Amino acid sequence: MKRCVISLSCNLVLAFILTFVGDVVADSPKHGGVLEFVVGSKVTSYDGHSESTFGMLHPIRPFYSVLIRVDPEDPQSTTRFVCDLCIGGIPEPEDGGKRYTFKIRRGVKFHDGTPLTSADLKASFEKIVFPPPGIRSVRKARFSMVRSIEATSPATLTFNLKYASGAFLPTLAIPFNFIYSKKDLDTHGYRWHETNVNGTGPFEFVQHQAGAFLEGRRNPDYYHSGRPYLDGFKAISAPKMSTRLQAIRGGRAAIEFRGFAPQARDDLLGALGERITVQQSDWNCALLFTPNHRVKPFDDPRVRRALTLALDRRLGSTHLSRIAIVKTVGGIVYPNHPLAASPEELATIAGYGDDIEQSRSLARQLLADSGHSGLTFVLHNRAVDQPYKVVGTWLIDQWSRIGVAAEQHAKPSGPFFQTLFKKRDFEVTIDFSCGSVVNPIADVSKYISESNFGGYEDPVLDDIFKRLQRATAPREQQALMRQFERRVLDDAAHSFVTLWWHRIALHHTYVKGWMISPSHYLNQALDNVWLDR
Repeated sequence: MKRCVISLSCNLVLAFILTFVGDVVADSPKHGGVLEFVVGSKVTSYDGHSESTFGMLHPIRPFYSVLIRVDPEDPQSTTRFVCDLCIGGIPEPEDGGKRYTFKIRRGVKFHDGTPLTSADLKASFEKIVFPPPGIRSVRKARFSMVRSIEATSPATLTFNLKYASGAFLPTLAIPFNFIYSKKDLDTHGYRWHETNVNGTGPFEFVQHQAGAFLEGRRNPDYYHSGRPYLDGFKAISAPKMSTRLQAIRGGRAAIEFRGFAPQARDDLLGALGERITVQQSDWNCALLFTPNHRVKPFDDPRVRRALTLALDRRLGSTHLSRIAIVKTVGGIVYPNHPLAASPEELATIAGYGDDIEQSRSLARQLLADSGHSGLTFVLHNRAVDQPYKVVGTWLIDQWSRIGVAAEQHAKPSGPFFQTLFKKRDFEVTIDFSCGSVVNPIADVSKYISESNFGGYEDPVLDDIFKRLQRATAPREQQALMRQFERRVLDDAAHSFVTLWWHRIALHHTYVKGWMISPSHYLNQALDNVWLDR
């Protein structure tokens, strides 16, 4: 699905005008102005290496640079990466795909005036890939293919890999991979960046009033010529969705980057008409449900398989997309990626066929054969409407069509995650797979034995994953991904995708240059954003 931009004329409240990205005629950027945006979460720490929330990334990312990033001019691309602190383009791998050498920009300065060299990048990535004891790095496992990192000259950085992997470059482009000053790390320690900011990004830190707002101003020494266009930005903390909507509606904020529900979109369009723009995209988040294999009767694959056969995903997409931030039917791979299953391939997997009555008949038979007709259980869910409780309610309705009576128990986020990560005492739980850069080879690691929430061990699945990690030819990757996907969703019936999320971003039409991406973590440096007042 292409990203689309929707605007609504004041006198045609019910008419949507769809314009695809390729058809948008860009105006000449203007300099000046302060972008005010709302953030639906709080900043708990400034350290990108130890954090994973959008509430931290949206206000802090503009202060920092990364080595490479998803192309901000084409953020819908799932395979196109461009240099940020490197020059000359993304290098071709050497030594059979096990060595990447990057040429680093000269003349870049940290906000405190310290010149940047490859030593700063080496120190930053070593903190991420090889953190010392006691230092948290949430992306360490994603760099498991890296053997060593070398700064062979002030302008050269080399990654040596244990094995060639198609997951390496997407992992390198993760927007949390902030580049820190080696001087700061050596002088202040590895936790200094949790509460201090010193980057080389398009904006410099001004102030942060916890729970209220965070401000940044234009970096006059930014290395991308002519940018940023903004004089500054102000990130306003607004955890409640109603507060964020009212801020945009009342003109106190220009944009919310994460996403709103369809009803909020329609209400805001009705109120502001042509003064508001909506950008929509498939979202690199899948909502799943996972049975606990350690709890009877979900140790029986027939019972697990029956639950996915009960779902009419296509009809569900039609109805749920009108009220929730879910839409696209897909397997375990982001639907727009080259490694995603085709509709024909999906149709051969349990729960994705065209004949829902046939699927439900098979589901009833599987329950009868296993001795569990009239099954009852509790669905463990998160007490958040969008999209958790909405999809949970739909699941319960779908399961009732095969004689299964499920009851939804929704917990606040803290207890929900406590049960999911530690207690593991649920019967069936809502689960999720969300990422920043679309990186299927790494993303599907959530299903292997050491990572899943279902409590299962599957050596067959783990072996397919190991081969997938090391596959470099697209045809080999596709073949292995199909084996992996069928094993998860059908043959072993471990865990199941309901629908993929659908991102809806709202902003005033005077905000220009920003384009929606498949993830609310991407394209947030703000160096390409400008205001057309």
